[in-house]
Amino acid sequence: MLAERIKKWPEQWEERGRQIGEKLGIEKGEKLGIEKTARNLLKLGVLNDEQIAEATGLSVDEIAKLRMEDKH
Repeated sequence: MLAERIKKWPEQWEERGRQIGEKLGIEKGEKLGIEKTARNLLKLGVLNDEQIAEATGLSVDEIAKLRMEDKH
């Protein structure tokens, strides 16, 4: 009985790893999409940093960093 459970551990670890990887991938993709939206709003030049932060959910500091990155 114990031997059977031990044999299943690698499969369980692999599945857990897949789940964690998928979750991290989705989070990273969402963050990249939000940053892209913020960069596009910055390029339009219509909104200030506070408005872009409110629209995207990013902090004003994050918007300022994106603004500086885009200048380089």
